[in-house]
Amino acid sequence: MDPDRPEEGGGLMGVISRTWTWLTTGAHWSGPDGVWHRLAEHLELTAVCLVISCVVALPLAVVLGHTGRGGALAVNLSNAGRAVPTFAVLVLLTLGPLGAYEPWPTVLALVLFAIPPLLTNAYVGMRQVDRGVVEAARGMGMSGRQVIGRVELPLALPLVMTGVRSAAVQVVATVSIAAMVGGGGLGRIITAGFRLTDTAQVVAGALLVAALALLVEGVFVALERYLGRRRRRRGTAPGPGPGPGSDEAAGSTSPVPNEWSAA
Repeated sequence: MDPDRPEEGGGLMGVISRTWTWLTTGAHWSGPDGVWHRLAEHLELTAVCLVISCVVALPLAVVLGHTGRGGALAVNLSNAGRAVPTFAVLVLLTLGPLGAYEPWPTVLALVLFAIPPLLTNAYVGMRQVDRGVVEAARGMGMSGRQVIGRVELPLALPLVMTGVRSAAVQVVATVSIAAMVGGGGLGRIITAGFRLTDTAQVVAGALLVAALALLVEGVFVALERYLGRRRRRRGTAPGPGPGPGSDEAAGSTSPVPNEWSAA
């Protein structure tokens, strides 16, 4: 937008009208600077950061939650990292030796930003598993790995998924700052709008980022509900029956879910 040209309409309604016009103009959606291309960059960067964060945080949280040792310290340290602004971390990494290897400064900054909710929720979920159920599984002869995979992790899954959802939404919303250091994504639409003093483009870019974050939130909520329904359908089943001559008659049951009783 030419700053010397008077804007069409004034006030809030004028901004809304021009933003709608920008969003409904086909030329803004195609080409290397178009919305579809920037959206693909945004999703690619989000997926890479989220996968790396999950690979780093979830196994650590599961092990710490299983053993109960050092978990509180790890969670507190990761949460303390939230006090450091992501943009400040990104700028420092970009100005350092890693800056020559774009987009890795952005990836590393966003991974550090995504780890706290993943680590915290997974650790808390593992620690909140009923210790009686865990001891019952061990009494059935399960190894440590079997207890994690068949008992603790399935029961902790709702909180684990909540952490993944929170991290995904945060990363989607924060990937936009990559544009401040020359990265891709929908943030480039916003920075270009500032450069052109085009308020409508800035607002349109912000709306696209917000809509994508809400969409990602909805997808993960639907996934959590699907996994919850599937888990409820599997229900519970009788555990291994008492041995011959046992004082406990037939009909005794165990709170251990179906898939555990196979052990």
